This record gives sequence, structure tokens and C-alpha cells, in this order.
Amino acid sequence: MLAVLLLAAALDPAAAVSTNAIAEPPAGKLYQGVFPGGRDGMGGDIVPADVRGYQRLVGKRPTWVYFCNNWYQSRRFPMATASWIRANGSIPYIRLMLLHPAIQCPDPVFTLENILRGRFDGDFRRWMRDAKRFGTPLLAEYGVEVNGFWFPWNGLWNQEGGSYPDSVARFRAAYRHIIQIAREEGARNIRWVFHVDPWDEPVVDWNRFENYYPGDEWIDWFGVSVYGRQIPKDLRAVSFRWQMDWVYGRLRKLADKPIVVSEFGNIRDPLQVSWAIDALADITGGRWPKLIGFSWWNAAFFNDPNPDLRSDMRLQNNPGLAAVFRKYVGRNDAVLSAPLLKNP
Repeated sequence: MLAVLLLAAALDPAAAVSTNAIAEPPAGKLYQGVFPGGRDGMGGDIVPADVRGYQRLVGKRPTWVYFCNNWYQSRRFPMATASWIRANGSIPYIRLMLLHPAIQCPDPVFTLENILRGRFDGDFRRWMRDAKRFGTPLLAEYGVEVNGFWFPWNGLWNQEGGSYPDSVARFRAAYRHIIQIAREEGARNIRWVFHVDPWDEPVVDWNRFENYYPGDEWIDWFGVSVYGRQIPKDLRAVSFRWQMDWVYGRLRKLADKPIVVSEFGNIRDPLQVSWAIDALADITGGRWPKLIGFSWWNAAFFNDPNPDLRSDMRLQNNPGLAAVFRKYVGRNDAVLSAPLLKNP
């Protein structure tokens, strides 16, 4: 059904309007997606060849393709990127990134207070109207890894003369404000994700990710980021299982929501393949029953303090890693390509 819907939308975008959204997969099944790379390290410049290269090695089309909508580049709904993702037979999973280049903290414009004051309401309404017009299912999130100090929506950067708990409350209200606009504009084809890091940084009570949660009536799915070694200077790779057990337990106490691993990966090193085997064996083996999907961070980027060192997680650059994904994803009947649909 979805393949027919996506094909029809690609041929005639005006006919795409639908109230369908992605549904959770049946018990024992999993969705799989990918962040396919890019060039500038900010996640918004992906191209079809990035997805095709990953897809060819895995042997299965990703359910979703994950990418950034960076508002310092454009505040418009990313119609062109979303459209070619749909033409590939995948769902766009969009990170709403209200920030400036180099990820300034605090951000000089896109503060939580400015969201709540309605400074961007016109942009949000236009974005949501275009998302509705896109018609077919979307995944979207605001405030990725909100419990990490490295992004400007973290509580450290939005006190506005108040306390850190006040800043956290502003995030909850800002995310609700965005979703409320989506509802008012009829963009019911979006599933909204609350995406956290397993580790609260800074490690203080007010910054626990539970405190940022907008509430069950606003959020559809939980998302998590789980990485081994992310940059060459990292001394060791923390196991996927250990981190996922920790964050999964906390999320299960927070709410009864489906969980996706929105991002996971490990840089190319002597342990990259074994780290991925362990992670995928646990993911596809049913260790976490509420887990419904996962997506690998298939990118190569420069973010080590040494500017000559590159973090490389691409399957295209490690045949052993590609073979692991063919086994656990491409040849695994429990891992789905096409999503199921649901009228929200």
C-alpha cells in the first residue's frame, strides 16, 4: 500500500494529501533507517547517491532517511529533499534544527523564549502547511539530544534570567508550541519524536532528560542516540548494550511509548565491526521489546580536536561492516523496508 502511495505522490504531488502516518511494526518486526552522510558535517546536504550507496551494500531499502533541516540555511519545509526520499520509497525523518552555523551556544536568535513569544510562528505555520501538503508520512523532531550541553536548546543556554529548571520548562513548552501549530495546520501525517542522549551532560538533577519530556499527549515515539567511539581521540568504545539497557530502562519508566535508535555508530577502527555485530545482534534479537526501529549514522566527518583526523562510520569504506549489515539487516526477514500506515 505504501509503495503505491509513494509512487502516486512522486508522479503527482498534488494528489499526495493524506492523513496517513507511519504505524508501529508488528511484534517481532523492526524498521530500519539511515543517516546517509553529507558533505559539510551539518547533516542537511544529503543527496540521492548517499542513500543508494548505503542501500546497495545492505541489500534493502531503508524505511526512513534521516537528515537535518538547518534553519540558518532555510526555514522552509525541505520539500526537495523530502520528495526524492519519498521517490526512493522511504520516509523522510527530519531534524528541525533551529540553530546557527558552528552550533553557537547560546544561539543568538533561535532561543526557546523566542519560540514561545511566537517570533517564528509564521515560519512554523508555513512549514506545517507544506508538511501537510507533502501528504505522505513523515517523522520529525525538535531538540535532538536536549539533555546534552552541545546543543543550544539545552537548559544551560535558555535561562532568560530564571533558573535552570525554568529553562527546562521552556523547552517542554516550546516543543508543545511547535506540535500545537502542526495540529492546527492539519499536519497529521507527522510522527513526533522526543530524542535524547543516554547520558545527561551536565550531570545534574535538573538536566535529566525526563525533565524535558513534553508529555504523552504530545510525543509519539522516543528516540535515542547510542554511539561507541565517535571521534579518534575517544579512548574506548562503550558497548551498545550497556548504554541501551540504561536509557531503555529510564524511558520505560517515563512513558509507554515506542522507542527507536535514531542514531548509532562507531568510527572505523579495529573494533568497529565487532561493535556493530554486538549492537545489531541485540537489536534484532528482541532484547528491548519496545524498540521498533534503528538507523545507522553512515557518515564521515571531521570533529576531532585534531583537524587532520576524520571520523568514518560509512559502510562504503569498510567491507567488513557492510557484510555485517547485509547479514543482520538486508537478509533478515524481521527487519522491514516498507512501513505500515495508520490513520492518526
